[in-house]
Amino acid sequence: MAERTLLVGGTLVDGSGRPGYRADLLLEGERVAAILRGAAERPAAAHTIEAHGKVVCPGFVDVHSHADLYAHREDHPRVFEPLIRQGITTFVGGNCGYGVAPLAPEQNLDAQRFYLEGVTAQRLEASFAWRSVADYLALLEARGVALNTAVLCPHGLIRLQAMGPRRAQASSEELAAMARTLEQALEQGALGLSTGLQYFPGLASDTRELVGLGRVLARADARFTSHLRSYTSNTVLRALEEVLVVARESGAAVQVSHIFTVPWAGPAQPLLVGLARLGARYPELSSRLVPDRLVSGEMSRLLEVFDRSRAGGLRVGMDAMPTTTGFTHLLAFFPPWVLTESSQAISARLRDRESRRAIIRDIERGEPVWPHAGERDWSLNFFRIFGYRCARIMSVASEANRALEGRRLDELAAERGQHPIEAACDLLLEEERQVLVFVSLDEPEDAFSSRSQHPALAHPEVAIGTDTILLGFGRPSHLFYGCYPRFLGHHARELGLCDLETAIRKCTSVPARALGVRGRGLIEEGAYADLVVLDPRAVGSDADFDHPARYPRGIEHVLVNGRHVLAGDRYDAEARAGHVLRR
Repeated sequence: MAERTLLVGGTLVDGSGRPGYRADLLLEGERVAAILRGAAERPAAAHTIEAHGKVVCPGFVDVHSHADLYAHREDHPRVFEPLIRQGITTFVGGNCGYGVAPLAPEQNLDAQRFYLEGVTAQRLEASFAWRSVADYLALLEARGVALNTAVLCPHGLIRLQAMGPRRAQASSEELAAMARTLEQALEQGALGLSTGLQYFPGLASDTRELVGLGRVLARADARFTSHLRSYTSNTVLRALEEVLVVARESGAAVQVSHIFTVPWAGPAQPLLVGLARLGARYPELSSRLVPDRLVSGEMSRLLEVFDRSRAGGLRVGMDAMPTTTGFTHLLAFFPPWVLTESSQAISARLRDRESRRAIIRDIERGEPVWPHAGERDWSLNFFRIFGYRCARIMSVASEANRALEGRRLDELAAERGQHPIEAACDLLLEEERQVLVFVSLDEPEDAFSSRSQHPALAHPEVAIGTDTILLGFGRPSHLFYGCYPRFLGHHARELGLCDLETAIRKCTSVPARALGVRGRGLIEEGAYADLVVLDPRAVGSDADFDHPARYPRGIEHVLVNGRHVLAGDRYDAEARAGHVLRR
């Protein structure tokens, strides 16, 4: 008989959005055996967890993560400790068109190596002992995983496999090759396809290509997720519409990744940015003088389109991060032509003085105009949108430059007596292109910019995600330590954006349903016992940009598949209690 655990005295907030209620939970092995309400006699159990005055809810399902980049490493349970300590019991990796499988045969493997090694700082041949999604998931299963792990098939990888690092539309033969690779990945357990349409090589795709791959997903009832082609205010609605076209024409269920908006005012952009920075520096004054509709109006319009699409029968989901500070690879801010051809060609461009001048010219003249198909109109040109001070160094691979982590790129350039792009090129070369950066309007997490996210954080059908990139080095985002406690404590309880039941639903059943993760996200008899016991009055996070590695408050117990992996301050790094989840 499976071992029994009893959780007693708690208020169950079951993930459905319904009001919480007093009940005990009986677990048998990995699953919820019974929900005991009223005066029911408590059965015998080997272990009892006291939850009086606390909330018992499903474990959080992180629908948008990059934890797959490290899940194969033997020490991942220690590196992923911040995830479990904040209540995450399941993550979905392989997002933004970027992941670790499938890998190509020797043809075009160099292009995949460039992108994988540039983020993970792991050598492909030494660290990536697989080629297929099946082999990757089997390796995880054999080693054991700290929390439930699922992956998407990354569009960027299968495009590189079919076409190499070319900025071109796919031919019918190349699209057919991508479709075959996707079909195989789905058969082997991938939950769906992720796209990174703002990044090379995804930005080279067109809607025809996306619809074609969407049809493969629809036949398998798998998901299409998308980092949109643009999040800039003048084109983000068109970017959302492109994904809705995929849903309508292919029949696939789609998930819009980490929704946010970036302001663009054309020639008046420097004035707009200057005013926004003033608002960020004087948040109390700006909250009185600048109405919410001016700060969050674009987000509200996106959500209106989202709601109409759902009401019209489209299967559309959306997720958001409770932050205004993004993070990505430094090279993503460069003109897309820099990233074509071989890794040697890319490094040569970074060294070449004439290429550097061309990069600076294209950045400083570029505008984010649809469909972002020219040399100077890519929408991730944040140096043009926010200015060079927007970037702070998140991680480098070498110890020699470790002290630069957390510092602004323009400050580094001033110290070196260089243009910021010259400094960026030199840093990329010094670090063998392994540089991640934070991006923000001004100081990270300013209260003024945060108001732009409030409609998404309040919306009952928008899931919450972390965008986790935990690699065992570098300066982490505070989200990797306190995303869900911060959302529950600050946004739901303190700001009143939503009630606790809705907030927990946004972290549990909404993302589980969106990505087709079954048996999780709800507390019900027969479900897997992924559970969190939290103090609703205390839950929160003190982690911030300057002090990101702070564990949250109010998360008292975490169970993964019935295993008690967090009890107060005690974390069981040896449990490896997670499951590898397959479609």
